[in-house]
Amino acid sequence: MNIPAELKYTKEHEWVKIEDKIATIGITDYAQGELGDIVFIELPTVGEELTQLKPFGTIEAVKAVSDIYAPISGKVVEVNSSLDDEPMSINKDPYGDGWIIKIEISVPEELEKLLDADAYKELIKA
Repeated sequence: MNIPAELKYTKEHEWVKIEDKIATIGITDYAQGELGDIVFIELPTVGEELTQLKPFGTIEAVKAVSDIYAPISGKVVEVNSSLDDEPMSINKDPYGDGWIIKIEISVPEELEKLLDADAYKELIKA
């Protein structure tokens, strides 16, 4: 299972990559594996304000439909529109082409509440 050390994680299985004030967000390799083949994703709109740990979209897979939660608060600045045509990019490359949204971080202190890679490994072992 791929759990990149440089990312932050949530207990709800989202990952976050921070570059300056922009956070790229997706779901983890573990989450995509549990969901199975992803067939549809509902994305927020650019400009939408997200609140930490509140749902911002849904992922529909063969096995289930799941909410996607905002790891941190901020404004959506970009959505991965290629997921409209290729939702299985999340299955193939959850940390690369399968990224979901980018937000401008509004409350940087919230990053302290996220898990590092080791803590996330412990979470999914349980």
